[in-house]
Amino acid sequence: MSSPVKPPFATSRTLRTPDELIAAGMVAPTQAAELRAVAQHYATAIPPAFAALMQSPDDPIGVQVVPSARELVVTPEERSDPIGDDALSPVPGIVHRYADRALLKPLLVCPLYCRFCFRREHVGPDGGVLDEGALHRALEWLRTHEQIREVILTGGDPLMLSPRRLGEIVAALSAMAHVSTIRVHTRVPVAAPERVTDALLDALETEKAMWMAVHVNHARELAPAARESLRRIVRRGIPLLGQSVLLRGVNDSEPALEALFRTMVENRMRPYYLHQLDPAPGTAHFHVPVEEGQRLLAGLRGRVTGLAWPIYVLDIPGGYGKVPLGPDYITGVHQVRDPQGATHRLDRL
Repeated sequence: MSSPVKPPFATSRTLRTPDELIAAGMVAPTQAAELRAVAQHYATAIPPAFAALMQSPDDPIGVQVVPSARELVVTPEERSDPIGDDALSPVPGIVHRYADRALLKPLLVCPLYCRFCFRREHVGPDGGVLDEGALHRALEWLRTHEQIREVILTGGDPLMLSPRRLGEIVAALSAMAHVSTIRVHTRVPVAAPERVTDALLDALETEKAMWMAVHVNHARELAPAARESLRRIVRRGIPLLGQSVLLRGVNDSEPALEALFRTMVENRMRPYYLHQLDPAPGTAHFHVPVEEGQRLLAGLRGRVTGLAWPIYVLDIPGGYGKVPLGPDYITGVHQVRDPQGATHRLDRL
């Protein structure tokens, strides 16, 4: 019986430095100087589970996490805080953009660092966690703002917290009578599925409505280990939402998006948002124009179940909130276009 084929980038630990990337064969030694320049601005972390999915550094998995000199090219429209988190933060750790919900960012650490992240100038291994005083003040802000019905745990990645710390936060939110829903935004189930332990899932136990939004950009990210971590979450009664970013070289084709959304649904994950790329510094090489994104999503209409059709959204730079981008099937007064492109006149619209 032959032994299983070893993945080309198998590693036993998270890769963080240019030298470690070179030793793993992900980048050439001649790139060392430029990657050290990138590292002065943006963190790198490629955990073993994600590295094992890569077939080459420039495949749809690799380009998401392997640093590149292209990140040093900043275009005029790019911003260090593209969606206005800082201006909408009444106290450290809180972002309040919408009337009935708020973000709670208890840490700025992630299992991996996406090269297109809209918080890339803030997150990193030195981002740490809110200290006890800052966390208390953030929770007190939520406790005294009774219009907040939903709290979204994000960061960083909240599932990088210890089960004890995470459990304390969930318990504190659960004790707030006005909070009806807790949502966790995470990359852990696909990036570091080994962290989805019974202890971590116990920490998420609450009588409130608990939802989990998992960031996935390509169907290959939902490998066997990730699928098992998602099954463990679903067994705890936590519904799953899928969030993706439309990215050049990753999922900018109808087949790639179809496979991604179908695979999500197969794993009991409802595709929720397909995000237009936020204009963070050094991310222009990932940009897909809105018109192209609309065409791609329109191409899936009628080909995939409605369960597998997310909302395509733009987070308006400056903190003005998300808006849907279509595609728009209304072509004129009393006219609508079907998924095959034919136009129909309706008596009432």
